Amino acid sequence: MKVKALVQNTLKSIDILYSKTISSIAFIPAIVALVFLFLSVFMVQFDYSESGKAIKSNSHWLTLKDASTARSIISTITGGIISLTVFSFSMVMILLNQAASQMSNRILEKLIGNRFQQIVLGFYIGTIVFALFLLSTIRDIDSGVYVPAISTYLLISFTVIDIFLFIYFLHYVTQSVKYETIIHKIFNDTQKSLERDCTSREVKEYSLQLLSGTVLRSSKSGIYQGFMEKPLLALCSRENLVIRMEWPSGTMIIKNTPVLSVLNKNEVSKDLREEIIGLINIHGGQNIDTNYYYGFRQLMEVAVKALSPGINDPGTAILSLQSLGHLLKIRSEQYPRHEILDKDKVGRILVKERTLEEIFADCIYPIWDYGKHDRLLTMEMHHILILLCTHTSIPVFDKMLEKVKRSEMYQDINFDLKGS
Repeated sequence: MKVKALVQNTLKSIDILYSKTISSIAFIPAIVALVFLFLSVFMVQFDYSESGKAIKSNSHWLTLKDASTARSIISTITGGIISLTVFSFSMVMILLNQAASQMSNRILEKLIGNRFQQIVLGFYIGTIVFALFLLSTIRDIDSGVYVPAISTYLLISFTVIDIFLFIYFLHYVTQSVKYETIIHKIFNDTQKSLERDCTSREVKEYSLQLLSGTVLRSSKSGIYQGFMEKPLLALCSRENLVIRMEWPSGTMIIKNTPVLSVLNKNEVSKDLREEIIGLINIHGGQNIDTNYYYGFRQLMEVAVKALSPGINDPGTAILSLQSLGHLLKIRSEQYPRHEILDKDKVGRILVKERTLEEIFADCIYPIWDYGKHDRLLTMEMHHILILLCTHTSIPVFDKMLEKVKRSEMYQDINFDLKGS
């Protein structure tokens, strides 16, 4: 049992490290730079091969016999691309800082993780690596001059591509940091995660949820991120266990807090406890792909930040509110699974999920608290709630609509309309 628990903890650590690595801003640039390094080694070898010499002898424009000229070209390109790289990503950092201060620090993950920006950065760094390696291969000795002409002209081609990439990069960055673009990206990611996790068209209740069981406590503090489904399901089938999770994904857990209950066993051995707890994911940070609720929270935070006195941008808050309205409609029609079955169709894991009412209270009420004295937001809140009440019959929507209608700002709007 201890060996299995150790292996599972190791695999979980590797999985977390893998997720952090591939989502890092340095991952793709490092891969691209390595590709350029291997390409530079290959091109230099090809340059000095018989095939390379034959190509240069038949193409006089590829001839570059002066070592000092080659060094000057490569040195100039290297300095220019380094300056281009510094300028490009200094501009990105300034824009990111502005977006974080105006919207929310948690959206930086979406901006930094942009694949196109990482590819451009990788191409810049790759060109620099290619140039530096090429510079080290130029020889001017008594036995002759060794200049990798084909590789030098290929480097010039890379430089031209870098320039065009820079021009498009300027346009792309200015578009990608627009508030509506960021909100739309959070909305799209949340919608995909929501539709993937919420596939049921009806709410199911399970009597096992009412039973008490053997409580297992968390081994550390952090954000509860769910569990390793396949290994835990296999463990439950092997040991004939029924497990109930006590918290929804994305909940802050303190060490020694009850995290799950084993419903059909009064006694759970220490080794089995460690094996089960080893399959529970509790660590820092959150991800919309694994927890759609985090997307709701991000949109709420963007709206609240926009409504703060220091920002005072109701337009951005309205964009977030519109996205939340669409997501709430989807969630009101689709429900997450509450039970995970094994291959024999036996319910083994009972999952706790947030209700629609809880999501609504967490994400809409804070926006209303900050924006109920703003005319634009009050009108938009009323409009979105009217649409939700038209398409669904959820009491919490009707209750909030009545609250908006009783607000002082809504009464003033109606008075102004009647007066005109």
